[in-house]
Amino acid sequence: MLWIAIRAHAGEKFRTAAGLPLSYVVPCNYVRVVRDGRRINRSLTRTNFAKALSAVPAERPSDIKDRQVSGYTWAIL
Repeated sequence: MLWIAIRAHAGEKFRTAAGLPLSYVVPCNYVRVVRDGRRINRSLTRTNFAKALSAVPAERPSDIKDRQVSGYTWAIL
């Protein structure tokens, strides 16, 4: 269910904990973050989100700091 929700919200606007805007695309089984019209050179895997979900609700990105690019992972979750 989580991955279905992540795919469904691709292209929407999100904000990091610092208030920076971002969106994302889901080309396959990973997420590519888009900031300021540019794709960030990091992929967030489907597994990354599944593992981060165990820490939800997380009040801030540092609550899931063991996940890939925790600030973006937190914003999307």
